Amino acid sequence: MLTIYTLKTFFFIKVSFLESFEWSGFLSSILFVIILLILSALISGSEAAFFSLSPSEKESLKSDESKKGQLVAKLLKTPKELLATILIANNFINVAIVIITSSILSKLFNNEHNSTVYFLLDVVVITFVILIVGEVIPKIYANKNALSFSKLMSFPLNFLNELPPISWLKKILVNGTQVIQKHAKKKGVSISSDELEHALALTKEDSVSEGEHKILEGIVKFGNTDVRQIMCPRMDVCAIQEDEKIKSVLSQIIESGYSRVPVYKENFDNVTGVLFIKDLLPHIDCEDSFNWKALVRKPFFVPENKKIDDLLKEFQSKNVHMAIVVDEYGGSSGIVTLEDILEEIVGDITDEYDDEELNFKKIDDSTYIFEGRTALIDLYKVLEIDGKEFESLKGESDTLGGFMVENAGKILMNNEFFICSDFKLIVESSDKKRIKSVKVVVLDSKEELKENSI
Repeated sequence: MLTIYTLKTFFFIKVSFLESFEWSGFLSSILFVIILLILSALISGSEAAFFSLSPSEKESLKSDESKKGQLVAKLLKTPKELLATILIANNFINVAIVIITSSILSKLFNNEHNSTVYFLLDVVVITFVILIVGEVIPKIYANKNALSFSKLMSFPLNFLNELPPISWLKKILVNGTQVIQKHAKKKGVSISSDELEHALALTKEDSVSEGEHKILEGIVKFGNTDVRQIMCPRMDVCAIQEDEKIKSVLSQIIESGYSRVPVYKENFDNVTGVLFIKDLLPHIDCEDSFNWKALVRKPFFVPENKKIDDLLKEFQSKNVHMAIVVDEYGGSSGIVTLEDILEEIVGDITDEYDDEELNFKKIDDSTYIFEGRTALIDLYKVLEIDGKEFESLKGESDTLGGFMVENAGKILMNNEFFICSDFKLIVESSDKKRIKSVKVVVLDSKEELKENSI
């Protein structure tokens, strides 16, 4: 009896020990998976942190004397190796998580009736956990705290960078990509301005100010803008005739306030040069007999359809700030300056001589009054539209009044109107030669859009 009792006692102790050993192994496996998830989150977050550092933050690292700051700067010097280390380590950790969890689940669900539950847990749930905990959440946090997170992970990543076999795999991966890049054909990417505009609209963030966004839009549209769209028309140009005396020239210059003035012979179609006011200053007290025409510099002529990005390059190469715009018949259409070009990117640039009053009046949220000579490109800016409908109908016209005359086939009289897209253009004032002012009404009713222009 004693022997049987002893054997029973031994068997009970053995079974209890094995069960406790299995449970302790199960719990240790769970704990190990949790640790691996934390490591995966840190490694994934470091990828977002290191590669989202702003230029100012990278510049601050150069003067950072702390060991963490110096390590971050060191790792960023070889970004390809850093990225390879992060990707290799992250993949090792994620594979380890999958293997261990699969082993745990296979012991828990060793019954064929639980195969569906096993599949859902092993594939769907584990993948979801790795994606959310190990990728999405840490990258969002690291992106917002890039500098501090980079410093936090600087020592671990520097250690992994030198640790075999990661260091060996890193070299193989980097060298392999270099070989592929060397032998791969470089293909140019052709992107239209419309695609760039669409991309800009999609990537607009709340952190980007309205002014910065307008500058980006101006850069995108810059290459598609013609000189005639931004030029100062000849009727608004202050020019001096060659036959004028020096006193008359000085009075016109003082009244206009411009630093450069075109000079013409007989009429503006025959521009002979440009007078720089700084050249005239040393002779401001001279007599009427002074030959001021000797100070006139050679004019620079450009066609109306020249793109302003090409004109900007010519301004830079020729070291000039003003050009005379000529039409297809050789007549002078107006002038264009470096300031006009820059305003297409940064917006209006005003100085002490510019009029503060704008050439339009806003009556309410849907009604505006513009001068007939208002450039269409300025109309688009005020109405905050892309102007595609206007551009498709404008033909050779570049002003609001010219647009209406060209589409109506005549000079519209007072209260006559023309409808374009969602806008009703009503003549406020006109004479036999031109349209002086136009009321622009934004239409919001489909019935209004069905009206026909006179």
